[in-house]
Amino acid sequence: MDTMGGDFSSQDTDRGTAVEFVYTPTAADFQEALRARARRTPAGRAEALLILLAPVAAAAIYAALGDAVPLVWIISLVLAVGIGSWGAVWALRATARRTFSIVEPYGQCRMVADDRGAVSTGERVSFTLDWTVFREYLETPGLFVLLGGERAAGVAVLPKRAAQDPADVDRLRAILDRNLKRR
Repeated sequence: MDTMGGDFSSQDTDRGTAVEFVYTPTAADFQEALRARARRTPAGRAEALLILLAPVAAAAIYAALGDAVPLVWIISLVLAVGIGSWGAVWALRATARRTFSIVEPYGQCRMVADDRGAVSTGERVSFTLDWTVFREYLETPGLFVLLGGERAAGVAVLPKRAAQDPADVDRLRAILDRNLKRR
């Protein structure tokens, strides 16, 4: 894989041919990726649960210390669950927008992947990633989501709509299966 300038030719590798995806990232891609991460990974579930439980715990402490009657307890907890749910949805959307704002200036992206890794080239940036940067991946109906390793909280998003040929989605899945753990 050529790391100089991020360009990569679609030549044969030991296990097959490289696949090419061309796409323009969207905020919806990142929302879908973060929702999938929140549902399918322990860290994502813990983050979502913490956001939900923080107001519930605060309401319970307030009701207990305030020597409240059961009706106040119930009202406080119902309101806290509502606030926590709203907070979890808001936090996910805000994180997706913030993440998208980082990649939006890249413009249209071209990603070429093979068994050695991936090269992504945008209108203003290019970079090369070895598969060891990622620990695992998950798949949604519209995306492949690559999750960072033990010491990295990174998330890479690759929309399936970017495939140049429908068979490229299956070819990329095979490459990912050989190199990463599927979640």
